[in-house]
Amino acid sequence: MTLESTPHIPSEVPAVELDGLRRDYTVRAAAPGSRRRRRQVVRAVDEITLRIERGEAVGFVGANGAGKSTTIKMLTGILQPSAGSVRVLGREPVPERRRLAREIGVVFGQRSQLWWDLPLRDSYRILGAMHRLTDRAVGERLDRLVEGLDLSGFLDRPVRQLSLGQRMRGEVAAALLHSPALVVLDEPTIGLDMVSKEGLRRFLREDRAERGTTLFLTTHDMGDVERLCERIVVVNTGTIAYDGPLESFRARLGAPRELVVDLAAPREHLELPSAARTLAVEADGIRHRIAFSGQELTVPALLTAIGTQAEVSDLSLTEPAIEDLVRQIYARGGGI
Repeated sequence: MTLESTPHIPSEVPAVELDGLRRDYTVRAAAPGSRRRRRQVVRAVDEITLRIERGEAVGFVGANGAGKSTTIKMLTGILQPSAGSVRVLGREPVPERRRLAREIGVVFGQRSQLWWDLPLRDSYRILGAMHRLTDRAVGERLDRLVEGLDLSGFLDRPVRQLSLGQRMRGEVAAALLHSPALVVLDEPTIGLDMVSKEGLRRFLREDRAERGTTLFLTTHDMGDVERLCERIVVVNTGTIAYDGPLESFRARLGAPRELVVDLAAPREHLELPSAARTLAVEADGIRHRIAFSGQELTVPALLTAIGTQAEVSDLSLTEPAIEDLVRQIYARGGGI
């Protein structure tokens, strides 16, 4: 199998462009008090409009059933939209799926592009041939992937014998083998221990910096979003609840930041500005945990207020977790 040649796509063309994207499913459900099943239309994606520029790293997050996987399937040409338009790297995914396959790399958590009974290395040779890469290009790229994703220990093992974590690293390498312009990752760190997870994140950051790759990431691990993405898109019941920078996401929800200060001498109480409050006093008055609004009060201003009362020997600053912020959006019914 070979893929047809693909003309060069200008860099100014957006990586992803969705306009009023909608996807409906028809299901059969039992009517209340009746055994008869009626047809019912369920809207999985509801009028999503989204633009992602080349080189961006975007976290696409939401609860199960929010429409993430359906959106990805429309991006990659697996599903036809019910309404609206979708263009990926300037192409329409369904009619131009074969051409698009040479320009994007995709990892689906529940789908494999590796050959189950073959050694992992052989899968890469086959994929290289499918993408019309020379043996030299496959070898050079594979060397980089094996080193960066730590694949050497199981490269010659059949895929069916790999653990979930090993297979996920192998899937990521398969998606990156042809150096795609857009990488779509669905739960890429599932099954990985903390060391492997951080190694994968580090490699994805480095590879993206080297190649200018666009990253579109869906995950339930908010650590992936915080370490890999500058922008977050939160979806709820098929619509976009938030789209913007991570820092603005925290600020708009008004989630408090936490400052922990260790004083040179014990002090039971600190007078704080109105936008701050003491959460706890620990270690006999040495350590003070303080929550404050980042919108109303800066860290230097807070430290200045503290410094007029006591000498600070050490401090640390904790930002609100992205996972907690997403939970707040759902608690508010999807608005922000």
